[in-house]
Amino acid sequence: MNALDRGFTLIELLVVIAIIAIASAGVTFALRDSSQTRLEREAQRLAALLESARAQSRSSGAPVTWRVTASGFRFEGLAPGALPQNWIGEAITVQGPERLLLGPEPIIGQQAIVLSAGAAGQSLRIATDGLRPFTVQAAAP
Repeated sequence: MNALDRGFTLIELLVVIAIIAIASAGVTFALRDSSQTRLEREAQRLAALLESARAQSRSSGAPVTWRVTASGFRFEGLAPGALPQNWIGEAITVQGPERLLLGPEPIIGQQAIVLSAGAAGQSLRIATDGLRPFTVQAAAP
């Protein structure tokens, strides 16, 4: 029995791996990010930003307020550029209060906003009870 008759050659294996790589790249490009996934990503990002601003407010002792603006949002009381001030995606709308007080007290009041994206009526609630961190929840219908 010849050594070449016992298995695959290196070139054959490399060709198969290349075909699999090209096919998986094609599938990845074919799958688009849905609007619900984008909304979830925005909500998680905003919850993390609110917690970061809350922590910075507590450490500095200066009050920090989050406000909705026409182009996104802003954190008043922090140094300019300390945190991002825009949405990653387009067509994000905020329902609820246009401002949230984030500190410097360790316990803040109960606060919540609702983020919506697209015309499909998708929305997520970002809320805190004042003691625990901001969390992303399903919005009530």
